Amino acid sequence: MPNVSQQELITGAKEGKVISFPTDTVPALAALPESASLIFATKKRPPDKPLILMGSSSEAIWKYVKGTPEEFRIWEKIVNKYWPGQLTLVLPASELVPQGINPLDPSTIGVRIPNSIIAQNILKQTGCLATTSANLSGEPPIENLSDIALIFPDVLVLNEELIKNQKKYGSGLPSTVAKWTNRGWEILRQGSIQLTGNQ
Repeated sequence: MPNVSQQELITGAKEGKVISFPTDTVPALAALPESASLIFATKKRPPDKPLILMGSSSEAIWKYVKGTPEEFRIWEKIVNKYWPGQLTLVLPASELVPQGINPLDPSTIGVRIPNSIIAQNILKQTGCLATTSANLSGEPPIENLSDIALIFPDVLVLNEELIKNQKKYGSGLPSTVAKWTNRGWEILRQGSIQLTGNQ
């Protein structure tokens, strides 16, 4: 399938197809939350590796999360400091989150706002998307959109010509992942953002 324009990409996502676009870390495979199972099938990804819900704003993301007013105050303090950016927060999931995003533990959801104008423009029009890095499970992330199109011929991939002179689109590093617990933050994966458990 040839690389497509941004509008074709957005239309395809709204129709339930898997799409790919650059972010501030590595390019993403993405789909509507209710189509999350397509990403697992495309990547051959095991169900114990949940997807991340990516949005264009915290307002778009919060409806997928549930917590006490005090918890939301704590989360918003972190979000205001690090979003948009390379930080994924794993928080209690609201009833709006389809089980397919996190098949083995639907009680939690990883959420993030990418620091990428391209990604944010797409997410503003599609709404929040279930996302993961663009690669076959167990393989390193693919950093070129043209390579993604070759490896995933059924995925709609943003046309590289629309992002001139960029072979790499982000840091190439996965995001820091922090999970909220009753003891504070548990760092599941350390990336470029240094977050401590008691922030």
